[in-house]
Amino acid sequence: MIREKKAQIVNNLADSLSRSTIIIATNYQGLLAKQMAELRNALAKAGIEYHVVKNTLVYRAADQAGKPQLKNIVEGPVALAFGYDDAVNAAKTLNQYIKSAALSLQIRGGLLGDRVLLPEEVVSLTNLPPREVLIAKLIGQLQAPIGTLHNILGIPLQGLLNVLQNRAQTINK
Repeated sequence: MIREKKAQIVNNLADSLSRSTIIIATNYQGLLAKQMAELRNALAKAGIEYHVVKNTLVYRAADQAGKPQLKNIVEGPVALAFGYDDAVNAAKTLNQYIKSAALSLQIRGGLLGDRVLLPEEVVSLTNLPPREVLIAKLIGQLQAPIGTLHNILGIPLQGLLNVLQNRAQTINK
């Protein structure tokens, strides 16, 4: 490859690395060109980029993007899936497509933020509920103590109000 072309590829990879929320490394050996095209199309519909990359270029891009941990999961022939929005959705989409198409593709690991994920951890992400559900559960958990506090503080005030109303009724009689 020409040096300028390599520099451009490294810059593009570094940009993708810095923008992504999750990076999933897979092998791609044994896939036919048609299967690879179908996989890329299915992932693109979910907003996930999938690229076969040369390891040395990934190493340079990882250093440039400030994600040297990626070097731990890039070994041998590898393709990277870049998820930009919901990390769980990216893992689910990739894993579901592998299962539904019965591909010989294997997940080698992932990088979630700065944390390196084992293949089992990437697959376990697929069991998590969607982000919106997790946020709703968190908000519910945060509201529960406030509701309890409201009830605890309200009961004595309600009792005081009852006493005052009874007193006012006895005076008016």
